[in-house]
Amino acid sequence: MAQRLALQRLLSLPTRGLLAPHGRAFGTSAGRRNTFNVQDGSDFQDRVVNSPKPVVVDFHAQWCGPCKILGPRLEKLVAKLEGKVLMAKVDIDDHTDLAIEYEV
Repeated sequence: MAQRLALQRLLSLPTRGLLAPHGRAFGTSAGRRNTFNVQDGSDFQDRVVNSPKPVVVDFHAQWCGPCKILGPRLEKLVAKLEGKVLMAKVDIDDHTDLAIEYEV
C-alpha cells in the first residue's frame, strides 16, 4: 500500500520530456526498459538526478532478505506504469558512496 502511494505521488510530479538525456535507452529487455542498474556516481547523476521522469531508486544488497522481496515488487509496479516512472537499482556493496550520500 505504501509503495502505491509513493508511486502515485511521483506520478503527480510534472515531467520535462519523454526522452532520457542523450537519447539513452533504459534497461536491456522489453519488459525491463524502465528499470536499470546504476554503474557509478556519474551514471546516477545523469540517469536519476537529471532524469526528466520521476525515478524510484532501489538501494539493495545481495545479502539483504527484505531487498529480495521488495525489489521484484517495485519492478512490477514500475512496469505497470508503462514508462511514466523509471526505476534505478543501486547495489550498496558496489556503490557504498551513494548509499552513504543518501543515508541508506
